[in-house]
Amino acid sequence: MTVTIDVDLGDAIGAVPRRLFGSFVEHVGRAVHTGVHEPGHPAADARGFRRDVLDLVRELGPTVVRYPGGNFVSSHRWEDGVGPVAERPTRLDPAWHSVEGNEFGLHEFVAWAREAGVEPMYAVNLGTRGIQEAADVLEYCNHPGGTTLSERRRANGADEPFGIRLWCLGNEVDGPWQVGHKTAAEYGRLAAETARLMRMIDPDVELVVTGSSNAEMPTFGAWERTVLTHTAALVDHISVHAYYQEHDGDVDSYLASGAAFDRYLKATASIIDDTLAELALAKDIGIAVDEWNVWDQRHWNEVEQPRLRSGPPRKHPRVIEDTYTVTDAVVVGSLLNTLLRNVDRVTVANLAQLVNVIAPIRSEPGGPAWRQTTFHPFRAAAAHARGTSVRTTVTGTPIRTAQHGPVDPVDAAATVDERTGGVAVFLANRSTAAATDVRLSLHGGRFTLADAHTVTVPPGATRHAANTEHSQPVEPVPLTGAHPLPHPEGTTISVTLPALSWSALVLSPVAGDHA
Repeated sequence: MTVTIDVDLGDAIGAVPRRLFGSFVEHVGRAVHTGVHEPGHPAADARGFRRDVLDLVRELGPTVVRYPGGNFVSSHRWEDGVGPVAERPTRLDPAWHSVEGNEFGLHEFVAWAREAGVEPMYAVNLGTRGIQEAADVLEYCNHPGGTTLSERRRANGADEPFGIRLWCLGNEVDGPWQVGHKTAAEYGRLAAETARLMRMIDPDVELVVTGSSNAEMPTFGAWERTVLTHTAALVDHISVHAYYQEHDGDVDSYLASGAAFDRYLKATASIIDDTLAELALAKDIGIAVDEWNVWDQRHWNEVEQPRLRSGPPRKHPRVIEDTYTVTDAVVVGSLLNTLLRNVDRVTVANLAQLVNVIAPIRSEPGGPAWRQTTFHPFRAAAAHARGTSVRTTVTGTPIRTAQHGPVDPVDAAATVDERTGGVAVFLANRSTAAATDVRLSLHGGRFTLADAHTVTVPPGATRHAANTEHSQPVEPVPLTGAHPLPHPEGTTISVTLPALSWSALVLSPVAGDHA
C-alpha cells in the first residue's frame, strides 16, 4: 500500500498549548503511595519522593499535573493533607474502597510538582462539600498572608503562596458512580456559585467546569448545555473525559479510536458555540480533556472492582495497573495526533494517569521504575510538537472498521515551530498486516531530516509485546530509509512505516530558509 500525505505548512489549525501534554496523579491504588512517594525506598529523597520516578517524569515531559482526583476528590477533605504528617487523620475513601493515610497531601504535591517542573492543576470537592471549602482551599493556597488560612499555610512551612492558577470544579459529577452525583441543573448552580466566590478571592484563577464523563453518557450534550447556561460567564474551560479499549479482538476499530475521539471533541465544541451564541456571550471556552487514555475498563468492572469490594478497605491496593502493549502505544500515539489536530479548541489535556494506575510509568515498592510502551509516543510528542499545528491531508485506501466506518490508513499530525523553523510529523500506521509506503509532501519549506524514530513490534514478537519490570523490549528504534528531497516548492520524503507503528519525524530547515 502507498499513502500520500500532504502537509501545508501555511494552513494553521492553531497554536499548540503547552498544557496539551498534561498528566494526572490521583489518590487511587499505587499512583501516589509507592508511585511518586515512597519514604524508605533506596531512591527516595528526604521528602519521600522517588527520584527514579521523578527522573522518568522529567523525561516523559508532562507540563501540567492534575491532583488529587478523579473520583477520590469527591469525598476528600483537603485539610486532611496539611500540617504535621504524624497528626494527619486516616480516612476511608469510598470511591476506591480503600484507606487513605494522607501522608502525601497538598504541600507535598506542590513541592513534588516544582521538583518535576510541572504546573499544578487542583480539583476541589463539589461532591460531599461545596462553596465554602473551595474558597477555603483557594485562600489557603494563593493568599499571601494575614488571614487565618494563609497564615496556617505559612505555619505549615510555605511562606510564599502556591499560586495555583488552574482549578477543576469537581469531577465527573454527571456519573451515578460519583460521590455527590448531581443533575446538570444542581451541579450547574453549585459550580456557578463556587466559581463566583473563587473569582472574588483570586480574580486570576482559571476554572474548569465539569462536562460529561464520556461521549456515551445518556446525558451528553444536554449536560453541557445546562451546565454552561449556569456557568459560561464564569469559567474558562469545560472538561471532557475519554477512555478507549479493544473490544473482542476488533483491533481495526481499536486502532481507529482517534476517529471517535475527534467526533467527541467536535461535538463538544459545537455545543459550546451554540450555548455561547444563545447566551450572547462573546468569549472563548476551551475544552479541557483532563482525563484521557486507553484503559481496559472491563477488567476493572468485572474483576478488580468486585475483588476490591469483597474485603475490608486497605491502603493503596494494587488496582488498574494495566500493562500496555505495542497496540496500546500506537493508539495512544493516534490520540495524541487527534489532540494536535484539535488545538483550536483543546486548551488542556491530561493523560490519566502518570504512575502505576493506567500509566506510562510503572514502579515496584522497594524496586525499580520503568517505561511502559505508551511512554514513548507521549515523550516524543511533548518534546517535538511545538509552535503551530498545521493541517494534513491523507490519501490512500481507507481501512474499514466495524465501530467507526472507514478511516485513513495512516493517521497524521504535524507542527511547525516558528522559533526554529523546524517541523515535526507524527504518523500512526493502522495496518497490522503490512508495512506502508508513504510519500510525505511538505508544502512551504525545504528541510533536512534531523531525527526519525518509530515504536513498533520488536523482532520476533507480536502486537501484544509489552514492557515489564524484568524486560523492556518495546523502545523507539530508528526509522530508516527516510530521504528528504528538497525542491523549490517544498520537500518530499519517501518512507516506509512498519506495520502497527507510531513514528515521529523531526525536520530542520535547509540553511538559509528560516529567517
